[in-house]
Amino acid sequence: MSSLSRRNLLRGAALGAGVLATTPLLSACGDGGGSSGGGGKTVTFGSNAAVPQPKGAYEKLFTEAKKATGITVKPNWVDHNTFQQNISSYLQGNPDDVFNWFAGERMQFFAGQGLASDVDDVWKTIGGNYTAAMKTQSKSEDGHYYLVPFDYYPWAVFYSKSVFKSKGYTAPTSWDDFIALAKKMKGDGLTPIAFANKDGWPAMGTFDYLNMRINGFDFHIDLMRKGDKWNTPQVKAVFDQWRQLIPYYSAGFAGLTWQEGAQQLLNQKAGMMVLGLDQIGTIFTGDKAADLGLFAFPEIDSKNGQDAVEAPVDGFMVSKSPKNKDGAVKLLKYLGTAKAQQLWLGTNPADVATAKGVDTAKYTQPQNDAVKLITGAKSLSQFMDRDTRPDFADPVMIPAIQKFLGNPGDVSSILSNVDKQAKTIWASGS
Repeated sequence: MSSLSRRNLLRGAALGAGVLATTPLLSACGDGGGSSGGGGKTVTFGSNAAVPQPKGAYEKLFTEAKKATGITVKPNWVDHNTFQQNISSYLQGNPDDVFNWFAGERMQFFAGQGLASDVDDVWKTIGGNYTAAMKTQSKSEDGHYYLVPFDYYPWAVFYSKSVFKSKGYTAPTSWDDFIALAKKMKGDGLTPIAFANKDGWPAMGTFDYLNMRINGFDFHIDLMRKGDKWNTPQVKAVFDQWRQLIPYYSAGFAGLTWQEGAQQLLNQKAGMMVLGLDQIGTIFTGDKAADLGLFAFPEIDSKNGQDAVEAPVDGFMVSKSPKNKDGAVKLLKYLGTAKAQQLWLGTNPADVATAKGVDTAKYTQPQNDAVKLITGAKSLSQFMDRDTRPDFADPVMIPAIQKFLGNPGDVSSILSNVDKQAKTIWASGS
């Protein structure tokens, strides 16, 4: 997730190749060093990780990859938002051999458009490194693999362990206990729930959890994939439940970035925050990492319990006509190992490895807590802007949720509008 505005996330999915002319940073970084079957020694890599971390972790990884494979990785560093806003035109133009991307609907979208190569050859080698769930997340509807998963992380309710200890708080498992704790925190002079929604996307995680807890995982995924049940009592119930949390949110949350919200938790001004480890793990660093605790989003309906966990998967894909396909395959076979992923995570401890066999003794406590939460789940979602269509998630849902948070009594008209837009978008096909 980016710290910048993502309202126009993947705008490029609806634009032509002309965008490339105005965004030269997203053009390929050069010749891949060999033809499709030539086995060249250089593989170009389009990355959305231009910030110091995880860029530094990737640079260390690529140095080791060259030692292990003989492949030189030539990265094309682009900031997260630019990469995502123009990814479609980039892939239709002259993309790099390998590029960062996501599992779920986001992978399916480009696989379905023929803008990516399958990586079945890679999976013949790395298949034993992954669970059945990870294999499912990496395979498209046509039965081919298009993604090599690299890291993932849970969304959860995060808190400061020292604050909980000093105040005598205990992690709630039920909704009633969650609200009771929020009331207690407010009485103790804390902001109960650090909430920051300037960029729009952070609130999606709360919607996802509320929907899965109230209506169940299957309903949630169908809603994301089919888009035909938005104006229903089930979805209205999600927003009605959400309304109970708003009085406990940060003051001025509409103008706060997630970093500002996380700082409230770090500075012990707030008690809890619903966010991803990938984000908050970059705020609780060094000796502060051990103070970061987490618990599963509370149960609302016992029928659904806390069985579903939001756990976005990041990984690598290969462009449709890579200049060095043999080299890309060789590189991805290395990146699909526990050794490579552990090396990367040693410099970037805000995520956990997707491959089996990682030495969890080298994980931080938040990483180990994340593994426990994820492996204990019966179902994993990817996050709204990955589980649904890119032309629906941000353009429709971010303003809809922001409108709700600004005027919580307007749910019916909001859902009616979302439903109309969803029907139009899904009717248009891909």
